[in-house]
Amino acid sequence: MLTSIDRGRRPAARGAGDVLGHPRGLAVLFATEMWERFSYYGMQALLVLYMVNHLLQPERAATVIAYGPIKAALEALFGPLGAQAFASQIYGLYTGLVYLTPVFGGLLADRILGPRRTVILGAVLMAAGHFMMAFDRWFFAALLLLILGNGAFKPNISTQVGGLYAPGDPRRDRAYSIFYVGVNLGAFLAPLVCGTLGESAGWHYGFGAAGVGMLVGLAIYLGGSRLLPGERPAGRPVGHPASRPIEPDERRALAGLFLLCLPLSLFWAAYEQQGNTIALWADSHTDRAITLIVWSGEIPVTWFQAVNPLLIFAFTPLVVGLWSWQAERGREPSTGAKMALGCLGAALANLIMAFAAYATEAGGKASWLWLLAYFVVLTLAELYVSPIGLSLASKVAPARLLSVTMGLWLGTNFLGNLAAGWLGGFWERMDKGSFFLMLALVATLAGVAVWARYQPLRAVLRET
Repeated sequence: MLTSIDRGRRPAARGAGDVLGHPRGLAVLFATEMWERFSYYGMQALLVLYMVNHLLQPERAATVIAYGPIKAALEALFGPLGAQAFASQIYGLYTGLVYLTPVFGGLLADRILGPRRTVILGAVLMAAGHFMMAFDRWFFAALLLLILGNGAFKPNISTQVGGLYAPGDPRRDRAYSIFYVGVNLGAFLAPLVCGTLGESAGWHYGFGAAGVGMLVGLAIYLGGSRLLPGERPAGRPVGHPASRPIEPDERRALAGLFLLCLPLSLFWAAYEQQGNTIALWADSHTDRAITLIVWSGEIPVTWFQAVNPLLIFAFTPLVVGLWSWQAERGREPSTGAKMALGCLGAALANLIMAFAAYATEAGGKASWLWLLAYFVVLTLAELYVSPIGLSLASKVAPARLLSVTMGLWLGTNFLGNLAAGWLGGFWERMDKGSFFLMLALVATLAGVAVWARYQPLRAVLRET
């Protein structure tokens, strides 16, 4: 990524106009990404609940454009689908495709529009998609705009962070860490704002708030454009380094990396249930009553979607500190061991939910504390898998192919989300304890497979 980012850009030098030691353009990109993630996660927090409790009721579903053909196509693949199973399949397709389209968004920027214009195009498409969600009839058209807009926006906002810095500038790594805070800040605020509006005032108010958030992000981006890196030339010049053939060692390293894609897709299939069947569990099977010193009431369903990003803020320093402590003693787990432990953590999180289900199978609802415990363990599992996987891809990929490799690596999320939708289709057909045990088994298999398939990469990375 660094090679492609650096080439053709005008990196900012360290100067008096810096904010907290970083170019002011970083603040622009931070705020833009925060509001885009606010819009994305705000809509996602409502999506499954909206479909199951409103859109897919028989009197409304028939009015949705393309509902019949889309349902027929999915039923041809997966058999008869009730409202919940159909909603889970749509959720999986949507969240999967938003990880696939960035590959094409990067190509569009590189070959035709440049990153700035592609980001603007993506923001406009996503804002239009969120506002179209206010009309039941246009639901699938709105999802299509959101998928295409995310594909144009996501890869090109991230690469501009690197373009703010000269090659070799040590501030670049810290800049991406700061940028990641913006991602999680938006993800934390989204369920609290959009989710609360959707549950209390009406679904379409929540979707409208997501659209407003995207427009705010676009306005910030346009207003701060003079602080951003210049456009790099479109197209690939003659003699471009990426035209060099892949060396045998590089081919073996890439083959080893992509051997991990399938098992990590299983991890994401279990992880991504938090916005799918976990939302349904919170809605129908959780006692959300809470009493505090000065207030008592019921926790909104969508607020549970804010727990994961909140815990990322809390746990990241602790996990990084633990690894540093282990490294000083020569005990830090290898990259493969970390990812395998993360998969087993996802299995443990689902075992917690299985215990909750079996504890309440005689009737009644489970305490919301079970969900809190689930998110605590799942967040720790994520920190052992997601950033470590990105780091692994950056270590293994040839420098001239890093952008392409990273895009393909994110395909694990695409496959995982598709699998998450398919697994979610079993929610109504299985008792809930067995369902969560199934997810625990999927995550366990992922951990075992990751450990086994990582071994060929040890020599490439010179890990003992």
